[in-house]
Amino acid sequence: MLISQVPSKIHLWLPDIFAFKGGIQVYSAFLLQAIQNIYQKKANYSVFLKHDQNFSLNSLYLPDTNFYFAGKIPLSLRTPFFATQLISYGIWQKPDLVIITHLNFTVAAYYLKRLMGIPYIAIAHGVEAWNITNPKIQKALQYADKILAVSNYTRQRLLKEQNLDPIKVSILPNTFDSDRFKIESKPTYLLNRYHLKPDQPVILTVNRLASQESYRGYDRIIEALPYIRQHIPNVHYIIVGKGDDRERLEKLILQQNLQDCITLAGFICDEELPAFYQLCDLFAMPSKLEGFGIVYLEALASGKPVLGGNQDGAIDALCDGELGILVNPDNVKEIATNIINILQKKSNHSLIYQPQQLREKVIQNFGFDKFQQTLANLLEQLLFEVN
Repeated sequence: MLISQVPSKIHLWLPDIFAFKGGIQVYSAFLLQAIQNIYQKKANYSVFLKHDQNFSLNSLYLPDTNFYFAGKIPLSLRTPFFATQLISYGIWQKPDLVIITHLNFTVAAYYLKRLMGIPYIAIAHGVEAWNITNPKIQKALQYADKILAVSNYTRQRLLKEQNLDPIKVSILPNTFDSDRFKIESKPTYLLNRYHLKPDQPVILTVNRLASQESYRGYDRIIEALPYIRQHIPNVHYIIVGKGDDRERLEKLILQQNLQDCITLAGFICDEELPAFYQLCDLFAMPSKLEGFGIVYLEALASGKPVLGGNQDGAIDALCDGELGILVNPDNVKEIATNIINILQKKSNHSLIYQPQQLREKVIQNFGFDKFQQTLANLLEQLLFEVN
């Protein structure tokens, strides 16, 4: 895919894409792939990675892509080193466009624009984009040539909190690898690992267990489980993820006497993630402050019913409820009732019981081809404006 306005040099400033696979990292990797598909070899690409230490061979990227790593610098010195690297290489190489996937990096882009007149695009994901009080980041957002928000929820919060020009802020939703997440039967090895029966109802949440991110709803599902078990005695809840909130969760599970029906699976390798979606009968994450939630897309592509919160980016991921069930994330009874109805096949939302149609619709709305085309249109518009 080629578009008429082609920058000769593009700098991409990313937190990391090789060592860690969080939401921003996955988005950043897809963004780099899409940009190289759009411009192909007609542009030169320099990719600056704050936390990665080395290059992992990946055939998705053009072989002559220039990667610069700051991950070996001690953490206490990494931020000033990275900022100096971004600005100095920007002055030296004079890119036509800088694209940034973490808002903290926009300060360096602002200074580079003041010095060299280089336009920049900033991408806003979730909590890092809300309640911004750092005046330097606030100014950098005001001077950005374009801001891409991953969801309407993130966009609306940015517009309200930072008083930005609405024309400047567009939406580029998350995407996912539809080849990785497919409709398959429950993996026998996971059934054996967790001592589950093939017909046993399994609820799944995939989430970092970070104490500052407990808003993603696993607490509420744990609170709802005693009521759910009255109707579905053999239900089992699996939480995938690691973090500093695990100890608190373990205490909560003991207090509720739920240790026989909840598994804290901890960290799992990225290659094993698709099997966990195949294992579950329902993916549930009734969050309150999720910027978007790529995990919803992965579960839908696996043909699974999905339950999310009705107050954040899950609204976008589930297409205002077209692709899944949206609930009040603070209402434990509503969460429990909907989980029971879904697992007992009593929900009025008939699409959630049609795996192939779920998969087709999520690919149609959020597949990589759609992501790439949307990005191409946004870049074409921006480059026309700045030129």
